[in-house]
Amino acid sequence: MANINVKLSTSKGDICLELFEDKAPITVKNFLSYVDKGFFDGTIFHRVIPGFMVQGGGFVPGMDQKRSDAPIKNESSNGLSNKRGTVAMARTMDPDSASSQFFINLVDNASLDRKDASPRGAGYCVFGAVTTGLETIDAIARVSTGLRAPHADVPKEDVVIVQAKRI
Repeated sequence: MANINVKLSTSKGDICLELFEDKAPITVKNFLSYVDKGFFDGTIFHRVIPGFMVQGGGFVPGMDQKRSDAPIKNESSNGLSNKRGTVAMARTMDPDSASSQFFINLVDNASLDRKDASPRGAGYCVFGAVTTGLETIDAIARVSTGLRAPHADVPKEDVVIVQAKRI
């Protein structure tokens, strides 16, 4: 079975993702549901931490949060590691709280990998990887950020996902 690919057209350039449906079927189905209904179109990368990751999929310009679907089960036990260029689900302290928000690792972040079944050790589910556009991710990481209470690390200039679509 061939992996599914998604293109994120952003205000900083294009990012192409390969999704690992065989390793994270629930997560990929969830992500594609958002892609197919245009949910990500017009959202922003709302959290950018150089040397760590860039996060998007939940807010529109002005830091207004979009209403997402129900959370999904964390598939972080799939054996995939949070390495540079991988895509993982963002979540709260509850391991099974991921919905629409995702992040792309700027560096190898093994500390985000699953350690055990406890809430602290549950890890973050990797479900894809950047195939082209790492330079776009690096460009996003260079934007100036600041505090937009109650959120930190918010780009001062909106980095918009203009369109997300299957390719």
